[in-house]
Amino acid sequence: MNIKLSNGKVLPVEMHKIKIIQQTRLPSADERLKAMEEAGYNTFLLRTRNVFLDMLTDSGTNAMSDNQLGAMMVADDAYAGSESFYKLEDSVRDVFGTQYLLPVHQGRAAEHLLAKVLVKPGDVVPMNYHFTTTKAHFTLAGGTVLEIFTDEALKTDSKEPFKGNIDENKFLDVIKTYGPEHISFVRMEATTNLLGGQPFSMANYKRIKEIAAENKVKFVLDASLISEQAYFIKQREPGYENRSVAEIIRELADLADIVYLSGRKSCAVRGGFIATNTKEIYDLILPWLPVYEGFATYGGMSTKEIEAMAVGVREMTQYSVASSSADMIQYFAERLKERGIPVVTPPGGLACHIDATRFLPDLSPDKYIAGSLAAAVYLVSGARGMERGTVSEQREPDGTEVFSNLELLRLAVPRRTYTISQIDYVVDRVCWLLSHRDLIKGLIFYEEPPILRFFFGKMRAIDNWGANLVEAFKKDFGPDL
Repeated sequence: MNIKLSNGKVLPVEMHKIKIIQQTRLPSADERLKAMEEAGYNTFLLRTRNVFLDMLTDSGTNAMSDNQLGAMMVADDAYAGSESFYKLEDSVRDVFGTQYLLPVHQGRAAEHLLAKVLVKPGDVVPMNYHFTTTKAHFTLAGGTVLEIFTDEALKTDSKEPFKGNIDENKFLDVIKTYGPEHISFVRMEATTNLLGGQPFSMANYKRIKEIAAENKVKFVLDASLISEQAYFIKQREPGYENRSVAEIIRELADLADIVYLSGRKSCAVRGGFIATNTKEIYDLILPWLPVYEGFATYGGMSTKEIEAMAVGVREMTQYSVASSSADMIQYFAERLKERGIPVVTPPGGLACHIDATRFLPDLSPDKYIAGSLAAAVYLVSGARGMERGTVSEQREPDGTEVFSNLELLRLAVPRRTYTISQIDYVVDRVCWLLSHRDLIKGLIFYEEPPILRFFFGKMRAIDNWGANLVEAFKKDFGPDL
């Protein structure tokens, strides 16, 4: 949590003790270059033996608590009727107030099931912003994703505290244009991953719910980062400063017809679930659960993960837990901004995001700006970030490139995983890179999958700029760093 020091500086003090560690290593610049070339300049394809700080994602990489690890030891491994499931059901009922629970192996499995039963060919699915797998599942089901964000959402340098809001007038226009019967549901993501982890306000959330209810449109909450979402509402929205994180989470859940999440984020465990108070929705999804996931009391998760999630759902309501990643991200972003790095402001959840377009203003979108920056940051630091830009889009059926609204480098900050000295190290290397950004010439695909290409696609560095950047780095820091 953020604590003010005697000199006025605010420091994100870790509210935990480190009991177990995992060894890491800093590969040399030459090793990093070789690894990047073998990975096709795609940070997803790097082996972790070649990664110093893994900031690719916060999904499944958060540090679990001692209570979560302990709970895994008493798991009931029954295929059906596991007591571990009923512990999770009790936790979800207490925190979210929902009666019906469908466990799944992760968030995209929940999206697949929702697409299977709720998205019909020709439907539209309006939302505050898409996530890659969300859009893929709904599109494959024959739906069309409509992003109805506010004008402020795409401004990376901003003071707007809730850039994850839905534009209510755009939502009303969608209802008028398509008709409620052709809207599968309206989805709000907490927080909006591809906008830089930006939250929405409770006021906006309530207004969208009101419009949806008036028009008999289902209201769906992607609660993967609901803990951080609640924390931001508490910090930024007048009237909520004295409300607990638990109370805010419950208020959000009470308004949703369907809550689903990836437990890999706020719950700090691998798994996920769909929860609802509507039996008709539960009955619609339940028969498909064994087809695609597993029986209703494990749903693709191991019972050990279910036990850990039962604890994690409760722990994520604690202020010190909800704030742990968000406060570290704020520190990260502020240190970068102080040194002239264009970061997304205000800082959101999930990660510190660098505006790659402003960092590399001479690169055109067809050179994959954010992908180039992700590769460059790895080459000079050993820190693995993730492209969230045009590489994360996919081409039109005729091969036309779809350029992203934003070109962001995501440097994820998993909960309770990294220290301030490691954050300061990355800040230093990114600042060095800024003064050598003219060396970065962009990327070109040589292996490109037809869908979700950012996972497995491979690229080349135009004019061999990766090698040139590494040589410049070695002149300043030597061959060993």
